[in-house]
Amino acid sequence: MALIDYGAGNLTSVKKALAAIGARVFVPASPGALDGAGAIIVPGVGHFDATRALDRAWIDAILERVGEGRPLLGICLGMQWLFEGSDEAPDVPGLGVLSGQCRRLRVPPEGHEGTKTRRRSGHENGPEARLKIPHVGWNSIDRTRDASILEGVAPGAQVYFTHSYIAPLTGDTVASTEHGEVFASVVERGQIAGVQFHPEKSAETGLKILRNFVSSV
Repeated sequence: MALIDYGAGNLTSVKKALAAIGARVFVPASPGALDGAGAIIVPGVGHFDATRALDRAWIDAILERVGEGRPLLGICLGMQWLFEGSDEAPDVPGLGVLSGQCRRLRVPPEGHEGTKTRRRSGHENGPEARLKIPHVGWNSIDRTRDASILEGVAPGAQVYFTHSYIAPLTGDTVASTEHGEVFASVVERGQIAGVQFHPEKSAETGLKILRNFVSSV
């Protein structure tokens, strides 16, 4: 499967996670190299403007492969890129295979009763647990409907996030997460899937999700 390198993805960690589950991965040097890809993964960390490197040639090649039925997975920024665009870089279009616009995460103001979050232990902590942006750390994913990408994943499983922008809740949302507000943390439409968190940093749950994607190839 093809792992897209556009200068914003933590490719080494993703490669290691995929190798750990026995997946064969290559990094295509050009859009034409996607011809041999059984599936495509678009990782990403950082500002939406980084996806500008995925120019028309890349977009057309990816859309062509998706049109042929090849699975596509977006991770973190890569998931946001599956949508039409983001308020973070309004002049940069997304891939547009999912409807909606990404926007900045909102959290309640300091002192609001909703400003505390729950840590991995499930217990509220003191001031150190107050909600902040970016949303960094472990949080739960709450399934909203059945999806192949989440097969065998326990309800309320904990995964690792690091982001400031979120994708909209739509009919393609299959799991959501709350950090000040509820947002889409896993999406799936046909052979297209996206996760807002980093499966490569999410221990066994993350590996299970990657296995589910790989098994679709």
